[in-house]
Amino acid sequence: MNTSERLVESLERLGVERIFGYPGGRVIELFDLLPESDIDLVRPRDEREASVMAEMHGRLTGEPGVLAGQGPWIGSLGLIGQMEARLASSPVVTITEASERGAYSTLAPYQQSRGDYGGLELPKILDAVTKEHWFPRTPTETVRSLQLAFKHAVAGRPGPTAVILDGDAVTEPFPDESVPAVWDDETQTRTWTAAPTARDIAAAAEALDAAERPVIVSGNGVHASGAYDELAAVAEAYEAAVVTSYLGKSTFPETHRLAGGVIGSFGHEGANRLVSEADALLVVGCRMNPMDTNWQAPDFIRPDEQTIIHADIDPRNAGWVYPADVGLIGDASESLRELAAAGGTDNDWAEDRAREARESFYAPECGSDAAPILPQRAVKEIERVVDEDTVVTADSGNNRFWLLNYLQVPAVQTYYGSGGVGGMGWATPAAVSAALATDKHVVGVAGDGGFAMTMTSVETAVEHGVAPTFVVLNDTSLGMVRQMQHVPDDIAGVEFHDTDFARVAEAFGATGVRVETPGELGDALADAKTHGLPAVIDARIDRSQDMAATLQSSFYASVGGLHE
Repeated sequence: MNTSERLVESLERLGVERIFGYPGGRVIELFDLLPESDIDLVRPRDEREASVMAEMHGRLTGEPGVLAGQGPWIGSLGLIGQMEARLASSPVVTITEASERGAYSTLAPYQQSRGDYGGLELPKILDAVTKEHWFPRTPTETVRSLQLAFKHAVAGRPGPTAVILDGDAVTEPFPDESVPAVWDDETQTRTWTAAPTARDIAAAAEALDAAERPVIVSGNGVHASGAYDELAAVAEAYEAAVVTSYLGKSTFPETHRLAGGVIGSFGHEGANRLVSEADALLVVGCRMNPMDTNWQAPDFIRPDEQTIIHADIDPRNAGWVYPADVGLIGDASESLRELAAAGGTDNDWAEDRAREARESFYAPECGSDAAPILPQRAVKEIERVVDEDTVVTADSGNNRFWLLNYLQVPAVQTYYGSGGVGGMGWATPAAVSAALATDKHVVGVAGDGGFAMTMTSVETAVEHGVAPTFVVLNDTSLGMVRQMQHVPDDIAGVEFHDTDFARVAEAFGATGVRVETPGELGDALADAKTHGLPAVIDARIDRSQDMAATLQSSFYASVGGLHE
């Protein structure tokens, strides 16, 4: 058995069902073995799409998504998904190589990426975006490095890791015995869950018991932990209203009696006011970035007036942005489970105020029959086909904020958005990945700018027999940037050619339709749900609806409405 064969054996033992990648360089040594293995290869049209698919797989399942490909392209195109994984806490394991040329590597190198003079330095590139990376040089180091990559991807705060294969070691024989030993794959990758101290749990429970207006801010860490039931148990034990961050949307059903919506600069006004009115805040798995905190608006969160309990897997994050009174350091599921068992109280405030806050999910425009379609109404048509067995993926830009505000999700794990690094082009490959990983109906939503960046993922869906629905909210422009203009043509590069995405879809082997009225959009969404093929719905929306002016919170406006 050579090293490549041993690596594939490790991947199988670790339960890897699919690899997202593109053949090239010495990674071909692994790809050559996949047809005889139990592992499927998902090969989109480039490494960018593969990296997003791997990131979404990790985010959705909690198991590392595996990205593989040639070093220079994993370290360029493939960085998009790895950056999102780092900032969105998604477990990803990247397997790549440095395109080494043996004795030729120091002679005006071509593609060589190990860091010698004249070449690229892939280890340094990956070090900038991964939690950990390894560049092993021997067969035993290579297998051990892969094991550690899987371990570190999920240990503590999840994120991306990488193994850079040595050009020679991957084809060398793997020894039966070695010193130091290479341990069993399952044993070497085992991890343990951290939990907060009993003293801190008692302090947090006491603060929540004493609160008259308790509010929980649920972040992406609840997704990462899978702590949905535990979150609901704490909310109901302490009768606390629950709001979410952008990345925390769908950690709590937005139809629940205690749900208050999404906070942030372009979040719900009702949710933001709940946080401002609270006398105690339990922040769970949320780092409180500037978009979450309305860019530190002074009247939004006030540590000198509110008790703040911050639960996070990373001790550096608790009390990072706002001083915390209590820190619960550990996995969100452990912290919430212990907190639910430690106390409980009633109040007459949370349910009534949460009900009022949920009114922000609707605006008069949501009922408009105008054509072109108002984006608010477009989201409500999408909402009609979303149930607990649906996953919605949202791209970056105006479309994401329309969805955050007007898509009221009925269950957990029904919405995921580009919001770690927040790159455009995320939603479409993410939708394909979600369809591959689950049996759920998947709806990917993007603007025409973001969809065009990665629309070849539609072809990947066709090839693998999954049938997501792709909704293009088409205003033939970079809508968010266009709406930052003071006068027309004030900013260069915001207008697009009017592309017929329905015909593009048909060329990929999918179905495609162009819709211009709310009724047509509703019919197309219903039809797409019954098709056995991916469907692209090119929805023409009213480009005059100004997202920022419509959705910015009063707290965000109070600090000047800074550009996102």
